[in-house]
Amino acid sequence: MPTASPCLLGIDNGLTVTKAVIFAPDGTIRAVARRRVPQSLPRPRHVERDMAGLWQATAEAIAEALTLAGHPDIAAIAATAHGDGLYLLDRDGVPLGPGILSLDSRSGAIVAEWERAGIAETALTRSGQRPHASAPSALLAWIARHDPARFARIGHILACKDWLRYCLTDTIGTDLTEASTAFADVKTQGYAPEILDLFGLGALAPCLPQVALPDAVVGRVTARAAAQTGLRPGTPVVAGLHDVTASALGIGGHGPGRIAVVAGTYSINETVSHRPSTDPRWFCRNGLRRGEWNNMAISPASATNYDWFLDRFCAAERAEAGAAIHDRMAAEVAAARARPSTALFHPYLYGSPHGPQASAGFLGLRGWQDRGDLLRAVIEGIAFNHRIHVDALRAGFGASRVLLTGGISRSPVFARIFADALALPVTVTATEEAAAWGAALCAGAGVGLFAAPEADPRDLAALSQTYDPDPARAAAMETRFGLHCDLSAALAPLWPRIEALGAEDGA
Repeated sequence: MPTASPCLLGIDNGLTVTKAVIFAPDGTIRAVARRRVPQSLPRPRHVERDMAGLWQATAEAIAEALTLAGHPDIAAIAATAHGDGLYLLDRDGVPLGPGILSLDSRSGAIVAEWERAGIAETALTRSGQRPHASAPSALLAWIARHDPARFARIGHILACKDWLRYCLTDTIGTDLTEASTAFADVKTQGYAPEILDLFGLGALAPCLPQVALPDAVVGRVTARAAAQTGLRPGTPVVAGLHDVTASALGIGGHGPGRIAVVAGTYSINETVSHRPSTDPRWFCRNGLRRGEWNNMAISPASATNYDWFLDRFCAAERAEAGAAIHDRMAAEVAAARARPSTALFHPYLYGSPHGPQASAGFLGLRGWQDRGDLLRAVIEGIAFNHRIHVDALRAGFGASRVLLTGGISRSPVFARIFADALALPVTVTATEEAAAWGAALCAGAGVGLFAAPEADPRDLAALSQTYDPDPARAAAMETRFGLHCDLSAALAPLWPRIEALGAEDGA
């Protein structure tokens, strides 16, 4: 039997895992269920996944979470998911090929053409951001050029979480945060047909989804979705939001004067302003409501580098130790920090702030250094890449408070590295499933459980720990950060030549 206390369901879909998290109204997690969603890489630079398979995995996760929580009454539901990328439906609402993930870079050549032609600069002025390889604008332009038959059948242009909403409710639409990924006017915060025309996509104006606020109720669970998930038919579903914004909201980091730092697949760094400000160093996108902008400085170069290191150099040990591997690695890094090291690392395995041709690399290695020295360099390199973005946001908006989330933030050793590297106090909030909680806050606000999405009912001060930079370590890190940046500048002319080796080898 359902319990008397209503709960909230937050769905969080990342690049490899989809999660269903059931929260009590006070933010306590009642249950979490996860399913891996396979990626498909049919060709170099193409990163996709099956849309029907994504929904099936999400439905299974929801059903499991409900069972684990004892089938509570769900007051409302919201989804969040990776931003950018592309999830297309035809005019009958049927998936039009696989979903395209934000790791996809097939359209890099088109983006380069737009840069040379001045289109990217115009887009920055009008939409608040330059197009990039996984932006909907660039991916749609690629489809128009290379798959015109598919392009001609486009009926609806959705983001990932909008596809999940459609599966739950049979309603098509998006929210204010997601609507600003490519085709919204940065000043009016609404769609602008001339921005579509700028990219040669004017014919797609009727395919853009209707926009709602993230906490607006936009539909209800259908009988079909209820049968697949175990949810009650008619359960309210709100519009949801982009996962970058959801993560910041979930840790209390969404607001002016603070920078939310998410160390995940992407290096995500964001702060809120009450006026639009455009700069090539950040995306100026919509906040949770009109008159609010979320300024995001990002690159695909963060904690994925740590996971890569564990997978490549500690695979057997990781399999044996399980979650304890992270404490073991943190101890090795702490020991390495106690001695001098020349080892540095550029964390550009999957992307960088310096363009798609930049590549990762260790520098300054010596034969007497051990695994701890290399891993220290990896964590410092990740933190330095975040600093590039944080410095840009501080210069633009004057924010001086940093809130950190992401898996590696759970380690005090790694959190202290961030504080020393950023030369700022870093606050880590003990929030499990931050993005799902951010979605749940919108769901709760949509049905009146909270006054607003920002009205987090938890005692955030009691849940938080702040790491102050150590003056001596911060000074040493300043020197290392300067060298990190100088080496990037010195290598910039060589990265295209390194990239060319892959083409010569037939990669």
